[in-house]
Amino acid sequence: MSDRDVAVLAVERSGWPGPGAKERAIRERLGISPTRYYQLLNALLDDPRALQHDPVTVNRLRRVRDERRERR
Repeated sequence: MSDRDVAVLAVERSGWPGPGAKERAIRERLGISPTRYYQLLNALLDDPRALQHDPVTVNRLRRVRDERRERR
């Protein structure tokens, strides 16, 4: 996994105090748009290395993603 991949997972682990805080942090910490961030994050959810690195976060996000897919 790249340093950016690790940083994306770290951002996702953090708590956010209010609206816009997460998007601001994505731009400031990673230097990418929130849209690109979510594209990278979604790809990481299917990466076994991400699961090995941070199983709690990856499994939580997989559950959320699967629930959203089932509702469609």
